[in-house]
Amino acid sequence: MSFLKKLGFGIINLAVVAGIAWYAYQALGDYINNPWTRNGQVRGHVIQVSPRVSGMVTGIAVIDNQLVRAGDLLFEIDPEPFQIAISQAEAQLNRARIGSQASKIEYERLQDIYKKDPGAVSQKDLNRREANYLQSLSQIDVAEESLRAAKLNLGYTKVHASVDGYVSNVDFQIGTQAVANQPVLALVDSNSFWVFGYFRESQIGRFKIGDPARVTLMAYPDQPLDGSVESLGWGIAPSDGNSGYNLLPSIKPVFQWIRLAQRIPVRIRLEDVPEGVELRFGLTASVMVMSGS
Repeated sequence: MSFLKKLGFGIINLAVVAGIAWYAYQALGDYINNPWTRNGQVRGHVIQVSPRVSGMVTGIAVIDNQLVRAGDLLFEIDPEPFQIAISQAEAQLNRARIGSQASKIEYERLQDIYKKDPGAVSQKDLNRREANYLQSLSQIDVAEESLRAAKLNLGYTKVHASVDGYVSNVDFQIGTQAVANQPVLALVDSNSFWVFGYFRESQIGRFKIGDPARVTLMAYPDQPLDGSVESLGWGIAPSDGNSGYNLLPSIKPVFQWIRLAQRIPVRIRLEDVPEGVELRFGLTASVMVMSGS
């Protein structure tokens, strides 16, 4: 009986070892048959949020690393100077309309006189009055556009999120003087994440666009992500050939026994991200392309 027990335990241990060996063989086969790299990074679109008008910041509606939705208020610039500009533009428009009305009355009066007695008014005076009237109409157009611009500028005092994403680098305070077209914070688009895998140049001929890929993040090693090859890079910056001393090319020495393969960026489109996995710009990733070989 003791011999049978030992034999049974031996068979079980042998089965376990065989199972582990088979799993290790399959895993090793993946790495042998499919191109892979540990040099990968999560990327995404980062929007540099800039005000479109200059002014003092009077309100900040977000904090660093906060999730916002498209249309949410980020910060506000003092609106009072722009409200004054609207009032001034409205007054300018009213003045232009009044001036145009006066020019119209004068022009129509000369037209009536000319119709009754052509000799009482010279053609030159009539043309001048007509030109003045047409010019007054153009001044109304200019005043209307100035008013429209003033209203637009008032609307620009409230800066809203253009996409869903995460606010980053909120490094200003109420009272800060914001400058038009100068970034004041960053917004990471939460719907734009992808992965760049940097593959050796000797590997890129082994797969093509559309091949499935498996991405493993260092932050979530037990939750691999499914993806596919979206594109392959068409160029990288040269490591030599730049101008050096006396404008001569600067060529780095080549080691004859070791030749390091260049790394080509391969863009991986991610499929459904598992619940609980939070993608962040710059996370380290390993990428394997399942090329079917």
